[in-house]
Amino acid sequence: MPALSKLTLVACAAWAACTLVPPAAAQTAASGRLAPLVDEIYPRLEALYQDLHAHPELGFQETRTAAALAAQMRALGFEVTEGVGRTGVVALYRNGSGPTVLVRTELDALPMEEKTGLPYASRARAQWNGSETFVAHSCGHDIHMASWVGTAQALLALKDQWHGTLMFIGQPAEESVGGAKAMVDDGLFKRFPKPDFAFALHTDPMAYGYVGYRAGPMTSAADGLEITFKGRGGHGSAPHATIDPIAIGAHFVTDVQTVVSREKNPFEFGVVTIGAFQAGTVGNIIPAEARLSGTIRSYDPAVRRKLIDGVRRTALASAASAGAPEPELHVGEGGVGAVVNDAALVQRTVAALQAQLGADHVVQVPPITASEDFSVLGENGIPSMFFVVGVSDPKDVAASKQPGGKPLPFNHSPFFAPVPEPSIKVGVRAMTTAVLSAMGAKH
Repeated sequence: MPALSKLTLVACAAWAACTLVPPAAAQTAASGRLAPLVDEIYPRLEALYQDLHAHPELGFQETRTAAALAAQMRALGFEVTEGVGRTGVVALYRNGSGPTVLVRTELDALPMEEKTGLPYASRARAQWNGSETFVAHSCGHDIHMASWVGTAQALLALKDQWHGTLMFIGQPAEESVGGAKAMVDDGLFKRFPKPDFAFALHTDPMAYGYVGYRAGPMTSAADGLEITFKGRGGHGSAPHATIDPIAIGAHFVTDVQTVVSREKNPFEFGVVTIGAFQAGTVGNIIPAEARLSGTIRSYDPAVRRKLIDGVRRTALASAASAGAPEPELHVGEGGVGAVVNDAALVQRTVAALQAQLGADHVVQVPPITASEDFSVLGENGIPSMFFVVGVSDPKDVAASKQPGGKPLPFNHSPFFAPVPEPSIKVGVRAMTTAVLSAMGAKH
């Protein structure tokens, strides 16, 4: 690990790692010093990353994580407010008049067991839906948080290069797509300045060193479905005396796919997934109820409405065809819209990223079919940009593309293991560059 003779370290009682205060000399650095500056601060970001990785927390339970990031930002001189949207963090730094630029990171991890074998792998457990589960940062939010802190440090070291207000938010519960709304409902844009621009990054299993972007839809809308089909239970030997909710549910699972294949334009993205089907206790009893849950995903609002309506209609028809009572439907409630990147902001930012990282390392990518509640910020009228940062070894990426090659572990895989140093360094350089570009957008 390189010597840190030029750095001032401030210990934090609630945190295993230390926080970093940029030295006065670094604060006058020109923007061309960004890469060596990131090299200088990286050792502390690595310690932060490993600690966050080893101590993940689930959505709205991120008390240790939020306290750690709050301590980091206070040590840098940010004004920090905790408990926004339950466990969210808002950190402000004012540097004269200019745009307010928001940078978001997520705080939460996933209810799953990590199987990477890393020396700092998580063995954490927590309560989730009434039972104990392993917890792991298998979506890369720990990379995001380390990059977030590093971006704050870099921007303060370069604060003679920009004027305006930094608004760094640590958002809870992204995985359940409820955290952004919770922060907005708790006054995110009333208690604090409403940003002129907003940015977020996400890990991607492409090769490290690369940044992916696109204008327009970047992630899909996601809507949940929870359906309880009601029947009349009885003995398995006498199905004629019952109304079988399992048969109704099975018909629904099959029939609902015709909404996707026959009612939606095949050139427009949309998918309905049933992820859980729960009914019965033993093989010789027909139960009285069958509960199904799943997701509906789309990019276009019109397609989103069509799919939601089609799921409802198919569920009602499935029950009616069996002479069953009307099912209990919760479809499209509490969903989240697609992340739609602002075209003008993307154009400016991409030019800056290409100058910083090299044009061949900033690539346009197709829209992502997964979903993200960063969309909530754009829906509040804030021009925003969500981009991805590669985290995989280029040799592994190349090997995976060969015939018979081993697929790369993707986000949410128990084997998902970003290569920390190049991933975090590029994350910091990319996000710092994006913010600097936005700060100059109004000048």
